[in-house]
Amino acid sequence: MNLIKWDPFRELEEVSTRLNRIFGRAPSPDSSQDLLAIADWLPSTDVSETDSEYLIKVEIPGVNKEDVKVFVQDGLLTMQGERKMDKEEKGKKFHRIERSYGRFVRSFRIPDDADENTVKAEFKDGMLNVKLSNDLAPVIRTS
Repeated sequence: MNLIKWDPFRELEEVSTRLNRIFGRAPSPDSSQDLLAIADWLPSTDVSETDSEYLIKVEIPGVNKEDVKVFVQDGLLTMQGERKMDKEEKGKKFHRIERSYGRFVRSFRIPDDADENTVKAEFKDGMLNVKLSNDLAPVIRTS
């Protein structure tokens, strides 16, 4: 039997990850869902804006394109998917597993100036890039 040295900082990191799962995502349209059951991990995400669009970059290496879904519902842009763990092979044992596996969900409220009908997603080299037009200029009425 191998003894594993206790690392209190690793435990703090795991608590932080769980709290981010609960508080770091947009509210679910179905509030009866158990938040901890929604996602097993949260991919790193950048959100930026230009004069013409919003760009959301989601870092999901090791996830297959067919395991990713992007959709808009109730004013939320949601990206979800799953990173599957390698199947156990006879004679292969892991000494350390640090990458996260399982389901992920990231949701963002669509800003008022964005057009939810213009969502375009591209998945390449482990990066999911989602673009959303923000050219909904307010209508100025003159009398």
